[in-house]
Amino acid sequence: MTRALLAVVVLLLGTATAAAEPVRPVSIAWGPCPEDAEGECGAFSVPLDWDEPRGPRIDLAVTRHRATDPARRAGVLLVDPGGPGGSAAQFALSRYFSEDLRARFDIVGVDSRGTGGSLAIRCADLLSGAPSSHPADEAGFEALLRFNRTANSRCRERSGPIFDNAHSDLVARDVDALRQALGERKISYYGISYGTMFGQLYAERYGHRVRAMVLDSVVDHSADLTRFVGDRAAAADDSFVEFARWCDRTASCPLHGQDVFAAWEAALDRAGEGRQELLDLMYLALRDPAWPWAAELVAATPAARALAFEPNYESVMRATVCQDFSLRVKNFQQYSRLRAEELRRSPLMRGNFVGHNEVMACTGIPGPPANPPHRLDISGAPTVLVLSARHDPTTPYAWAVNIKRQSPHNTALLTYEGWGHGAYLRSACTRGGVDSYLLDLTVPASSCPAVE
Repeated sequence: MTRALLAVVVLLLGTATAAAEPVRPVSIAWGPCPEDAEGECGAFSVPLDWDEPRGPRIDLAVTRHRATDPARRAGVLLVDPGGPGGSAAQFALSRYFSEDLRARFDIVGVDSRGTGGSLAIRCADLLSGAPSSHPADEAGFEALLRFNRTANSRCRERSGPIFDNAHSDLVARDVDALRQALGERKISYYGISYGTMFGQLYAERYGHRVRAMVLDSVVDHSADLTRFVGDRAAAADDSFVEFARWCDRTASCPLHGQDVFAAWEAALDRAGEGRQELLDLMYLALRDPAWPWAAELVAATPAARALAFEPNYESVMRATVCQDFSLRVKNFQQYSRLRAEELRRSPLMRGNFVGHNEVMACTGIPGPPANPPHRLDISGAPTVLVLSARHDPTTPYAWAVNIKRQSPHNTALLTYEGWGHGAYLRSACTRGGVDSYLLDLTVPASSCPAVE
């Protein structure tokens, strides 16, 4: 069947076809994990391109930690740590989840396409020597454009066809193939950060297969270019204001009793050519949050620390984020308008490290995204728990609110009234709310107090 004819068939059959089950994958041959005596490791096969289910296939790495109380087993909990670039296979075997969840669920993680043991895309060495992602003029923008085109072409050549087949909608279809391979009628799901993208796409396609779903620090797939940058820029400034308030009320802060905002501007002036690095390090400190370290950055006495992201984040991001969002800046004039909006919404932090860099990394990628942004439609799913810190510089609280707004009847928003990226582990309230929901399908209260 040609793609054109297939498109007509899908149009005629409507959403029933979209939710139809994929070609059943081969069963998983489980074996012991080399570095985890309690874990099981395996792999399963899926089509490289789900629109060509009988075409070339790829193997995806998967792990499982079986429920420690099998008599009370509640099913399978699929998990993903986001990034993109984080290994879900490693995450499933970690001690991140509570003993109650580990007792009642088989916790399963599949490395998403291009990550970990699933044909990892590794092109970091091809990205060294890049021009500034903050071009000052048209020549600088064109230099960045040329660099991106060359780097992406070389990364695609090195990685093979997985580079063009790693967006979130394909990952969602892989997840349902995994569900079938596990022999489960329904699954529960926990995704954090970019892992929430895979969850949302799964709930859109296969809502009837969802028992429960937690979207922790949610990415808003409806965000256009301006919101993708602007919302994150505003969130970075909000987090800095919270840091300044902590210094005002905390005697141990090196900046206690000072004007933190004036001290920050002075630190940026002192940084000279290292100004952008200081901004990036401050973003990292706010994301944790690591407020004592943030104060050291301002006071010019920082302990040595480097920007820490998933090992192949920069590589996978170009294959995944750039196909999930419309982040193509066409020319320097458009970039100048976008940068002005970024600075308007973020006069303190001058933008957001992740938001800005992802947009500039995607600039120069040809064609529209394969999985374009759109309004969330999870009408076929049960109540999905959306969890977010009110002061998160990476996935803005405004995104969680918008997810709730887009799907008001089958989402519940649990707000952690504190700080940082990732909310599940922040307090007994957030852990307890998520655990009760996953174990008993009990929708928690709407708010958890901050724990400083």
